[in-house]
Amino acid sequence: MTAPTLETSAPATLTRRDRCDRCGAQAYVRATLPGADGLELHFCGHHFRRFEPGLVASGATILDERHRIDASTDD
Repeated sequence: MTAPTLETSAPATLTRRDRCDRCGAQAYVRATLPGADGLELHFCGHHFRRFEPGLVASGATILDERHRIDASTDD
C-alpha cells in the first residue's frame, strides 16, 4: 500500500461547517482525488477509517485534522 500524500502547505482548515459526505457529521478529513479535477471528499473520523485504504490506494491527497476532534477550541 502506498503512503497517502499529506498536504503540507498551509491548507484551509476544515471548519464545523464542513460535513462528512457519508453521514453529515463534522468533517475532520478532506481527501482530494487525483485525476478528478480536484474533487474533494469530506469525512468524519469514523468514515475516514472505513474508506482510508481505498483513498490511499487511489493516491488521494489527505488533509487529516482528526487531532482536533477532542480539542476544546474549534472555530
